[in-house]
Amino acid sequence: MKTLFVLLCFAGVLPAAFGQSVVLRQSNPGPQSRYAAEKLAEALQKGRYSLKTGSAEYEIRLEVKAGKPGPEGYAIDRRGKKITITGGDGRGLIYGSLSLAEDLKNSLPLAQITARTEQPHLALRAIKFDLPWDTYRHSEALDLHYETCRDTLYWKAFLDMMAENRFNALSLWNLHPYPFMIRPTHFPAATPFDDRQLKEWQALFRAIFQMAKERAIDTYLVPFNIFTSPEFSKAYHFDPKLNNPEHHHFTDGDTAEIVRRYTRQCVTQVLQEYPELTGFGLTLGEAMGGMTPRQREDWMKATILEGMRLAGRKTKLIHRIPFSSTTGSLGVTSIETEKLTRQSIESEGALPFIEGPVWADLKYNWSHGHSTPRLVKVHGGKLYDTYFNPLPTSYKVTWTVRNEDFFCLRWGVPGFVRAHLAANRQPYVGGYFLGSETYIPAKDYFTATGGPVGTGGPVDTGGPVDWKYAFERQWLFYKLWGRLLYNPATPDAVFRAEFVRRYGPPAASLLEAYSLASSTPLRLASAFDFTWDFSLYSEGMMGFDAAKNVSYISVEQLLTQPPLDPDYVSVPDYVRATAAGGQFGPEKVTPPVLAALLETDCRKALELVRPIDPAGNRSLLYEVADVKVWAHLGLHLAEKLRAAVALQTYRTTGQEDRHQEAVRHLKAALAHWDEVVSVTRPLYNDMPLVHLTEQKGRSWEENNRLRFHWEKLRPLVAKDAARVEAERFPREKKAEN
Repeated sequence: MKTLFVLLCFAGVLPAAFGQSVVLRQSNPGPQSRYAAEKLAEALQKGRYSLKTGSAEYEIRLEVKAGKPGPEGYAIDRRGKKITITGGDGRGLIYGSLSLAEDLKNSLPLAQITARTEQPHLALRAIKFDLPWDTYRHSEALDLHYETCRDTLYWKAFLDMMAENRFNALSLWNLHPYPFMIRPTHFPAATPFDDRQLKEWQALFRAIFQMAKERAIDTYLVPFNIFTSPEFSKAYHFDPKLNNPEHHHFTDGDTAEIVRRYTRQCVTQVLQEYPELTGFGLTLGEAMGGMTPRQREDWMKATILEGMRLAGRKTKLIHRIPFSSTTGSLGVTSIETEKLTRQSIESEGALPFIEGPVWADLKYNWSHGHSTPRLVKVHGGKLYDTYFNPLPTSYKVTWTVRNEDFFCLRWGVPGFVRAHLAANRQPYVGGYFLGSETYIPAKDYFTATGGPVGTGGPVDTGGPVDWKYAFERQWLFYKLWGRLLYNPATPDAVFRAEFVRRYGPPAASLLEAYSLASSTPLRLASAFDFTWDFSLYSEGMMGFDAAKNVSYISVEQLLTQPPLDPDYVSVPDYVRATAAGGQFGPEKVTPPVLAALLETDCRKALELVRPIDPAGNRSLLYEVADVKVWAHLGLHLAEKLRAAVALQTYRTTGQEDRHQEAVRHLKAALAHWDEVVSVTRPLYNDMPLVHLTEQKGRSWEENNRLRFHWEKLRPLVAKDAARVEAERFPREKKAEN
């Protein structure tokens, strides 16, 4: 009967109950209550219920009560035909209403609504969003989002997504935000816009902050340091030694008194002119060369913190914990820096104008958080226990999980997110930031729309897609992280139901298929050590080569690059140990074990999507295609690992059969790469990629003409196999071995 009900809904034949009338009542009218009612009303109308203002068959009451269910929590109670949604605050009320709306979207009638409560697992569930103006890096891949991010309709859609997925904070990052937001009273020439242009920028930021507040989303402005606008330098403070009009990161800090006054006033004025902005973030590193950790902390106190104090209202604070950029060359050890930073953060938490706790932020596994859920390193490498022992009382540690590894392909591994959260249940953990620095989820520049595709001319992929913006393509990524950060016990059934709602019952297997196939980048990043952004790009099977340029990961690199996860065994270590008769425990992931895991999971993923026919549904076509691409990338990696083991064995023993085996595996890897190209060529444009636009030895213009597509890497994949096939050990070397 339940199956028939679902099929009827998808066929457009709805049960009679869906014609019933409903009245929505708000006990605590206000912006957040109105937003909750609006989202619930949309779901009711789509479910064919009729909304009434007087008496009705069903009554849904929205109310906020302090105490139970607690901040950000909610409770849903149904007594006959009266349903009450109680929020512990406005945010909880929104989440409760969205929970009921989700049931309605999944075709559950009001008569079957069950009582439930939910409480937040982590207090901070934030998005890190790099704005496309005055960006950290300069690249066409970032510049092309400019107009999209100036459209308030984009921000409405993005903030709706955040609320739906229980994200409660939006942090906006760029080098120097103030000229886009204010005309500083004592430095009017520092802003490059005329009055009309500035009003347009101000209207944009006010709209973002207003919409965020309606959705109970905190907003943070995170400027890098120390930057000023070129107009400020020309009008007030031109120093040829320190002038930095191009905003290069690794320059000396300009700590002149006029720069201090300018920065301090900008912070104060922004907070006063934008009362709905929640807080600021401190980043200690960029354009602060030549300064000791103490000098950097003092700069922040004298400028941003003092500016916050002078604003005359309470604000929240993010303190990004510094590492490699503040130690070493200045003769200061990491442990000394950690102690100093902890003291600063604790003192900030005691300031009367700071609404605590302070969020003390660290990068999880440097710039590639989608690797192993085990904490192996932070930005700069080693981390002591300074921030955790003794337990802090005025701040909470937050983890930034950077994604510099997949922008085009959809991703979703619920088990990975749950394992991440399980590994970070310590009482000092306050939450997560999720985002990228080399990618902005705004304009969709990936999807081929029937126009030119790379150099291959026009292609017809049939019909429209159901998304407009890039973040909407990655709906599963945001839903998994957001919902599990709020409640790690959220079952897979919630995510599976979303596939069914979008594409019908046959799509129910897509969640498992994604969980299997898109484990590929996690395993690559666990087996291939990295540091900063460009050192790895898992989606493209690219990483640093010997010249520190981003290129296709050759079999040679698999032999020389150590693993990130200590449980993973490198190819040389494996070959050396097995040759000596050694064995590895079951907890160790050796290259053959990793290859077998990839093979098993990726082949199963392909089997799961094989019965799904996306004919007539172009959006479903892309969902199925991305599973296939991840699966063939995983099978490609499995063959590469087997080839690496055989090649290393050949080099250490001279056994000809191992050389032939290596060649066979590399040719098999090439065949899987050809499958990747076959799937992606008609669906995806050649894409600008920040990782390619900062290559050495080329001009900015040359770099910006570069595009990424798997087809473009095919010659390097073939060359890898050909080079190994041509390799022969000298006869005397074989004799030695």
